[in-house]
Amino acid sequence: MPVVRWDPFAEVAAVQERLNRIFNDRLRAQGEESLTGTMLPPVDIYETPEALVLKADLPGLSLEDLDVRVENNTLTIQGERQQEKEVRQEEFHRVERAYGAFSRSFSLPNSVDPEKIEATYEGGVLRLSLAKREETKPKQIKVQVGSAREVEAAKAVRAKQIA
Repeated sequence: MPVVRWDPFAEVAAVQERLNRIFNDRLRAQGEESLTGTMLPPVDIYETPEALVLKADLPGLSLEDLDVRVENNTLTIQGERQQEKEVRQEEFHRVERAYGAFSRSFSLPNSVDPEKIEATYEGGVLRLSLAKREETKPKQIKVQVGSAREVEAAKAVRAKQIA
């Protein structure tokens, strides 16, 4: 019976090769899909003391291609990026940018006042400032040093001085 050498890493290498093929096929398919596929603009959302701020990257869109609305405590950003008409599909060597219609929706927290939303669009970036309701803004409470009895006594002294 012949002696066969066992390579413990041969199966690992085969699995790695299969995974590479799967990912490469998927990436290639995404490039082809982007001609007609749906784009999903990336967003950043952060909070300031006065508002929630949402920034969405929407390069190449005009204001006519963009629709921003609030309905039932849901903020929706929709639009469509058109592919360039002067270049035919078969003339492209590579297509990585997404084209087509998109829609992103975000549930608004109760702290946002939907009547006080401001939107600007500059340099391909949509910026929405979602103002907070006054009652939900943080309030600072002044802390006095001393026991509760001392604080009450100081208040009584101040009240007599004012009167």
